[in-house]
Amino acid sequence: MHPAEPEMSRIPDDKLAEYSHRVKGKVLVITGAGAGIGRQTALLFASYGAKVVIGDLNPDAALTVVDEIEKAGGFRLSPFATHRTAACIKCNVVKFEEQVDMFEFAIKKYGSVDIVVPNAGITETAKFMTPVLENGRPKQPKTTTLDVNLTGVLWTAHLAVHYLFVNKQPTDDLKSLIFIGSVASWQAIPLGELYTASKHAVLGLMRSLHPTLGARGVRVGCIHPFFVETNIVPFVVKVALAGIPFVPIERVAGAIFNAATDPDPKTSGSAYLLLDDGHAFRVPKEQFKMGVYQMIDERANAAQAAFKGVQKWRYITRDVWSLVGKPVVKFAVVVVAAKYAYENRELIENYVRSFIN
Repeated sequence: MHPAEPEMSRIPDDKLAEYSHRVKGKVLVITGAGAGIGRQTALLFASYGAKVVIGDLNPDAALTVVDEIEKAGGFRLSPFATHRTAACIKCNVVKFEEQVDMFEFAIKKYGSVDIVVPNAGITETAKFMTPVLENGRPKQPKTTTLDVNLTGVLWTAHLAVHYLFVNKQPTDDLKSLIFIGSVASWQAIPLGELYTASKHAVLGLMRSLHPTLGARGVRVGCIHPFFVETNIVPFVVKVALAGIPFVPIERVAGAIFNAATDPDPKTSGSAYLLLDDGHAFRVPKEQFKMGVYQMIDERANAAQAAFKGVQKWRYITRDVWSLVGKPVVKFAVVVVAAKYAYENRELIENYVRSFIN
């Protein structure tokens, strides 16, 4: 670990499921869990007693994962339970109504939604920097990567904000919304403009949601793995990265699990980085500051500090005066002049007549 990394942020593999007791009987809704990271995450949550709802574009693949969960023992809440504790529904995340159907399906089947993971994502699907010409004019580029990785995620988050509170009980102590970012959320990937843009945006979305959802008791977090051995990584990229260790998929699922279940509200809003085949580590929200970001943060904090004490009112008075002071004074002068003219109209009329004559 780099000396600058705080020791407390390191999360060994055997600690990723430290709070596993919290998910028993809880309901996980996860998109794109028919394969890859989503599949591994669904299996992990189910192994600790969570009920799992998978929304996937490929319903057959999702059903296979559901069968895996059931064949592994069912993970039922009691040995006498007859209902399945995993289910799936076809869901194309770029179709809003299908996402609504997924959440409604979860509520109807299990009564609540406790953990949401907008996992569905794709790699770069278009050569953004290579315009396609038609009759000598550039055609509009395809933005499928943004549609899936950003718009789809935004819709999942939008719906989660509603469904996490449907049938919520006073005793419910676990509500989480965990995003899947990437190293591309921090480090730009050449020739991956849309993918990089989408993952930067997902990190920003998590950070923006944290203050408001945190106030309502909902954990948020964003997981940032380096390349993982999944089908989303193109073959040519795997060849280019030959010799560089990939992140174990089990560790990525474990980081998602940890981010969702950690009971400490201070760790909500954190980023979880998995940069190689070493440990995961958590970056607290307070440490999203370096270089120019630190300068901006300091300036922003200074601006906020100005609103404290006597200085606050001095700045408020100054700014309000600059906005409305002069117009108000002009209006007041006009009103006073009009009032004086009305009250002394006879005197003014006589004066005007004498001046004319």
